[in-house]
Amino acid sequence: MLKICKIRCKFAEVMALPINIEGLIKGTTVEWERIEFKKGWNPEAVMHTMCAFANDLHNWGGGYIIIGIEEKDGRPVLPPAGLDENVLDKIQKEIIELGHKIQNNYFPIIQPYIFQNKHVLILWCPAGDHRYYTAPAKLIKKNEEKQSQQRNAYVRIGSETLIAKGEILEQLHELAARIPFDDRINNRATINDLDLGLVQAYLQEIKSGLYAESTKMTITDLARAMYIAKGPDEFLRPINVGLLFFSKHPEDFFPRSWIEVVIHKDDTGTQFEESYFKGPIHLQLREALRFIKTTTIKEKVVKMDDRAEADRFYNFPYVALEEALANAVYHKGYDIGIPVEVQIFPDKISILNFPGPMPPIDKNALKNKRQVLSRNSRNRRIGDFFKELDLTEGRNTGFPKIYNAMEKNGSPKPIFETDTNRTNFLTILPIHERYNEPDKQSIHHDNQTSIKRNMKELLPRQQKAIDYVRENGSISSKIFQELTGVSKRTAINDLQRLVDNQMLRQVGSSSNTTYQLM
Repeated sequence: MLKICKIRCKFAEVMALPINIEGLIKGTTVEWERIEFKKGWNPEAVMHTMCAFANDLHNWGGGYIIIGIEEKDGRPVLPPAGLDENVLDKIQKEIIELGHKIQNNYFPIIQPYIFQNKHVLILWCPAGDHRYYTAPAKLIKKNEEKQSQQRNAYVRIGSETLIAKGEILEQLHELAARIPFDDRINNRATINDLDLGLVQAYLQEIKSGLYAESTKMTITDLARAMYIAKGPDEFLRPINVGLLFFSKHPEDFFPRSWIEVVIHKDDTGTQFEESYFKGPIHLQLREALRFIKTTTIKEKVVKMDDRAEADRFYNFPYVALEEALANAVYHKGYDIGIPVEVQIFPDKISILNFPGPMPPIDKNALKNKRQVLSRNSRNRRIGDFFKELDLTEGRNTGFPKIYNAMEKNGSPKPIFETDTNRTNFLTILPIHERYNEPDKQSIHHDNQTSIKRNMKELLPRQQKAIDYVRENGSISSKIFQELTGVSKRTAINDLQRLVDNQMLRQVGSSSNTTYQLM
């Protein structure tokens, strides 16, 4: 059971967070090292962790402190211990006081929740804009003599909060006043360039408690709550990640911020088809993946003489393609006017994005290591949104996932390349070596075959949707509700299943979404 606690702090504005809280606590939407659990209220430790998340040494986007849940080996101990309801207001007041003790002043966003019938406090600690931050080594009690206090800069190393020393402190100094591009204010845009419908659709999809509140909020208040706008009221401006996800035309602010897919018909380079996928980056990613899955991904079944079970494999495993393209969109430099390029050849798929990987990854590391670890992130906010939308799993999981998918399919190993100066990053997925072999016993299953197989698995109401689209050209979730009498959520889920099974395709977004035949 999870619900928003109705208690409101008298000292700071409190509202629901733009994240799925159950996923947060279970570690499915945010990496464990970005979450700190506290069984009870420990102000000194909380202050140090607030300072560490504000410093954001690796540009991960800060983190979360969850008070009222015990931690063991970096994982939550459930059911939660919980907090006394009568102390929630007092703790929230003290958190604000702790923010004043950090230099430069830093204030997390606080949300009381009831989780499994226990009160907990969740502190969202976004990366600070004025690094680096320091905090007192110890909190002085009122009855103690005030004296010059030692202050330290704190950072997160793994799942621990530590004092920054030596090389780490030097690295923190270098990060001062440097904000990743996706978290910077965009002075060319106004708050009205953010689309309220796109923001609400995102919150609804991730099942955030903020969705219910958003229906009564202005885009200005909602943008502040989601940290996708910054600045004083008289000069509030969107930040780049807000425009990338929640403006209808990100290319107006970031030249060529789209995905180009080129399908080569042969090896000559003269016969090809180009497609462009534009709009909010999570929607263009989904549309591009859906297009490639429909036009390119095929299964081959080879009947064997020595056994009843046939060999089944794909020309390209979809999981590897999905991860590779998501990584390209995630790690692209949006201050560089070069699109993500997908080239589909008869014998391979190549995905190119600019610039290349972050240090210490170089071309030698890419050739010699199956798992490549990067402690730094180019886009600290894009990854959070992608993970909430299940478009990526987590940092440093991309390479292993692609390798494993290719191996499971029986495909050759993927190839990852960059140049000496790390100006670009190239991923190559070779075709399955047996896919193009002539074999009279083989059967190619294209998407039409898959559709016929999936038609047998449809519910009667889903078949109604298909029949309606055949007669009328398209259907919306509202029409589907009226046609079948199901709830809005069921309608959306049914239509999405038809999209996933490649029987329908989604056109438009938000309230204008319709579904048409593939």
